[in-house]
Amino acid sequence: MEIKIKYRLSFLDQIAPPIFMPLVYFYPSDNNLSISEKSNHLKKSLSETLSRFYPLAGRLVGDLYVDCNDDGVPYFEAEANCNLSQIITNPNPKDMNNLLPYRLDDVQNIAMAVQITCFQCNGIAVGLVISHKIADALSFFLFANTWAAVARNGNAGKVPSPKFEAAAIFPPRDVAGFKPSTGIVRKDDELVAKIFTFSAAKIEDLRQRYSREFPQRRPSRVEALSAFIWTRFVSATELQPDPNKIHTVLHAVNLRTRLDPPLSEYHFGNISRLAIAVPAVKDGQVIDGGYELLQKVREAIRAVNGDYVARLKEGDKHLNFVKERMAQANKGELVTFNFTSLCRFPLYEADFGWGKPVWVGSTGLMYKNLVTFIDTARGDGIEAWINLKKEDMEKFEADLELQEFLSKAKSLGL
Repeated sequence: MEIKIKYRLSFLDQIAPPIFMPLVYFYPSDNNLSISEKSNHLKKSLSETLSRFYPLAGRLVGDLYVDCNDDGVPYFEAEANCNLSQIITNPNPKDMNNLLPYRLDDVQNIAMAVQITCFQCNGIAVGLVISHKIADALSFFLFANTWAAVARNGNAGKVPSPKFEAAAIFPPRDVAGFKPSTGIVRKDDELVAKIFTFSAAKIEDLRQRYSREFPQRRPSRVEALSAFIWTRFVSATELQPDPNKIHTVLHAVNLRTRLDPPLSEYHFGNISRLAIAVPAVKDGQVIDGGYELLQKVREAIRAVNGDYVARLKEGDKHLNFVKERMAQANKGELVTFNFTSLCRFPLYEADFGWGKPVWVGSTGLMYKNLVTFIDTARGDGIEAWINLKKEDMEKFEADLELQEFLSKAKSLGL
């Protein structure tokens, strides 16, 4: 008798965008193992890991559930006609697409896919994409690092199992009329993605700058960089106030620690939301040089509390709110600037048995005005992966004050 398992999507899964989340892990040559041996090792450990993360080996059925049919994960092998160092010394986010198995908007019904790319120097890149419909960033790292631990230790029993309880916490809803694809830009020539690297010293300078207004609690690295990048964007693009437009700054917030009782980091799914701040803009300048934005972002994040989570569990009010925001965005009434931080995440823990990655990169994402913060390989600075419209990027990167704070070269610790 055949037993079919359906993994229900939670409400937060249902309203997540239908795109892949990408990361590429880079590993230099290891003379102890050939490329084929490494690939076979990866495939074997992947199969064992998927027995725990069984929804990832299934197929998505609309916004309802994952058919856990054990169809498996698409796994590709590719060869690059260059050395690994040529890619990571001066990386271009657009080039990273060649190291991934699919376009980010080509999710189809696939939950996850892998591409292994072999370089002429015998180094390899492990390109991993996971559908945002079933996972957030923390869940992405939970899978990637569990896979690495299984490959490294040869025993899945040593690693805690994931908890698939998201649908019980945030029950699915009728989301008819909601379009999670709103905001996705599919024309490659409309967006430009670039990496801006800030050293620890420059970040500290920014924290000191903003500390003058917040002596009770110094701004974090991410808070300070967010305020600075927003102010430089507004100034460079000469953003003008418009009574018919609402400007919002969004920060991704992990909900696991905000539930009562809190959830563990092993809870899998989309268990995060966006804190929304509405900063003031006047004549191409940010009010108070970014201090007002910092205050509003803190207030917005503080508002993601128990009451907020309770409303999320009910679902309907939040769904109506999101629908209203989507309608405003479609009419051009809503202008968003999104920040998400992967800093302090276990980005460099993916050791498959031949050492930790020398660098971890992403790619150009499919939203404009999007900033992703990633720790540098040494851990002493931050890379800001910034997606902007082409004309906005030209103005932004030419901003003189921005240039003063950028590292002149990317330090990878090679």
